[in-house]
Amino acid sequence: MASTTQLYNPVTRRWSDRLARALELPLQLLPPLVPAGTKLGPLRPEIAKNTGLDDAQVVASCSHEIAAALAGLPINPGESWAFLQLGARAAMGTELAEPMITDLSRTLNFTNEVGYGGSVRFSKQTAGLWILEECLQFWRQQDREIDDTLLPHLAGSSPPFESLINPDDPRFAAPGDMPLKIQAFCRETNQPVPRKPGPILRCILESLALQYRKILREIEDLSGRQIERVYLLRASNHALLNHFIANALGLPLVIAPAEGTAIGNVIVQALALGHIQSLDQARDIVRNSYKTETLLPYATAWDAAYARLTRLCPS
Repeated sequence: MASTTQLYNPVTRRWSDRLARALELPLQLLPPLVPAGTKLGPLRPEIAKNTGLDDAQVVASCSHEIAAALAGLPINPGESWAFLQLGARAAMGTELAEPMITDLSRTLNFTNEVGYGGSVRFSKQTAGLWILEECLQFWRQQDREIDDTLLPHLAGSSPPFESLINPDDPRFAAPGDMPLKIQAFCRETNQPVPRKPGPILRCILESLALQYRKILREIEDLSGRQIERVYLLRASNHALLNHFIANALGLPLVIAPAEGTAIGNVIVQALALGHIQSLDQARDIVRNSYKTETLLPYATAWDAAYARLTRLCPS
């Protein structure tokens, strides 16, 4: 969590004295930093007595949910991978051995945060399910509520790639009449204007999936590696979007276990206590303990659509 505060120097791996002085922030307010997987010691005797946990050790685990989830992924040794976490906002990135701090990575809004074992979570935030949820909320207020079971039918039966939006356009970050904002964007960019819920929903889902492909290309360009597989954390309840993402990325999309953060925290504690000897062994245990679903890309029409999206999004 320290590495998410912007008071942390990812190169020296310590609090930044320079930033603290600039903010006139007393350094003694900042606690000592310990890496995830550090044994802090046994419970105090009075707590052990009250709880009955006589032999319990306190372990500093991953304090950030994505860091913990990545520690618990069933990654194969040597695999080149990226992750995508969905939510109201989405986060996409990969793990690096060292921080990448360049003018270009800053311009593209990538951040360097610490993961288990000193790894660096190189990622950026982007649009997530907020746009979709705002549309559903607006229609609900207009007595046009769309049931979750009806959503994939409406979107799936609408013409593909008719209209696209730039999900990171600032107008889509504010609440309000989201269908109207989508229509305005399409009108301004000389695209067909979606009028009914089905085409609007399809426009959102396709645009999000293509946006994640754009970020994946940025990750590959900045890191100099070709990603082979993407792990989807906190997968969408909308199966159609998950398939769209796999097709847009053109890569296998692995649906990570829903309990990913809890799994990672257990793994970090087990490693600290010596029950597991290595992270590779831990990930082998996860592969043999949890079933994962892998979505394979099967449509090639997304290539032309991606070229359209890049023209709509500032580089």
